[in-house]
Amino acid sequence: MRLWFAPQRVREEGDTPDYRFSLANERTFLAWIRTALALIGGGFAVDQFLPHLAWGVRAGLALALLAAGVLCALRAVNHWVRCERAMRRGEDLPVSRFPVLLSLAVAVVAVAMVVVVLFGWEGR
Repeated sequence: MRLWFAPQRVREEGDTPDYRFSLANERTFLAWIRTALALIGGGFAVDQFLPHLAWGVRAGLALALLAAGVLCALRAVNHWVRCERAMRRGEDLPVSRFPVLLSLAVAVVAVAMVVVVLFGWEGR
């Protein structure tokens, strides 16, 4: 985590990779950040635009999306640093289970939203 705030230390390791690979790594980072922002926006949208939904259901869905957004943003920087270090060291790029976990979390929220749309869940 210290490397998140000290990118110059990452540059001190190994050899400088082809700049195209570093830029591709940065584009991937930005894609993860866009995904995080979309999840956070979705969480706020559920909370703000579904006032007739039962509070517990609305809060649960909103918090699930917000939590996924937070985790996605943190994972973005962690993955960027790990990939940059691996490229500089000439190692294989790191693998991660995070995309699967994020996909499952989004799928669970989506299924819950389908149930809400089909059957309603109005608060009293």
